[in-house]
Amino acid sequence: MNYNKTGLLGFLILAVFSCNKSGNTTPAKTDTTATTPPVAVVSFQNTNYNPSSLDSTKLFNTVPVVNNLARTDLLEISGVAASRINAGILYIHNDSGNSAQVYLTDATGADKGTLSLTTVGNRDWEDIAVGPGPIAGISYIYVADIGDNDTKYSSVFIYRFPEPNLAGKTIPYVANITTVDVIELKYPDGPRNAETLMVDPLTKDIYIASKESNISKVYVAHYPQNITSATVLSPVVQLYFNKATGGDISPDGTEILLRSNQSIWYWKLPVGTSIFAGLATQPQIAPYANNEPQGEGVGFAADGSGYYTDTEIKGYPGKTATISFYKRK
Repeated sequence: MNYNKTGLLGFLILAVFSCNKSGNTTPAKTDTTATTPPVAVVSFQNTNYNPSSLDSTKLFNTVPVVNNLARTDLLEISGVAASRINAGILYIHNDSGNSAQVYLTDATGADKGTLSLTTVGNRDWEDIAVGPGPIAGISYIYVADIGDNDTKYSSVFIYRFPEPNLAGKTIPYVANITTVDVIELKYPDGPRNAETLMVDPLTKDIYIASKESNISKVYVAHYPQNITSATVLSPVVQLYFNKATGGDISPDGTEILLRSNQSIWYWKLPVGTSIFAGLATQPQIAPYANNEPQGEGVGFAADGSGYYTDTEIKGYPGKTATISFYKRK
């Protein structure tokens, strides 16, 4: 063995180790790839019909019965829903920035009372519905604080409380509602504007339809809805419907209405078809007389005899707020 070569080799090895100990090392490679998680892909059911060539339903009268509201201070009405326990009573409300109140009326437009929600506000109430809820046998009012014209809110809210029983009560009925379930909802694909709330009377699921140009994305919050933390809505279907302003599901769960300022779509669901599946089927055009300056709400009569519409009149001098009723033939 050549000891000179061996000694030289040992010296080089020692030198390398000395350099490592002194910290003179090559910097470790760092991962420069962005760590922001990818945006989740949100998939909606697709429809396979031409929205410009829908048939018209013949089930309802084309000329509505129209009555003026007795109250002249309700200028921004944005929803209508029929009571399930007080015959003939309709619930309506104003939208953004107004009092957190639900107003009682009927098909004649009479003043039947006011419910003041004392624990919540009215950021932008856009629709109202009536349906079942957490306690069996109790009918609930659902108010949708879902308006978001600037698409800036991270959450929207549904306010739920039992319907008042008006039997034996003085009319107009005035009451403070102090106990309200607050259902906080988030969209899976970011903030958006919406004006349509629907409650499935069979499953208690809550549906929201967005208000957008030429499309309406429908989302669902399945029952039971959480009232202690936010729930992320699930996508249902994307409809080619322009700027939806209101909707409703019939009390028996077999019919759906969706409206804009210009038209109303109507679904009659085949036996056994869920709302979830039915919304992807082809609708028909329901009668609308275009008699409202800014039509907003639509709701089925509780007895199935037809449907109601109402209108906002703020910004339309000389116009009167009305309730229109399209009677089933």
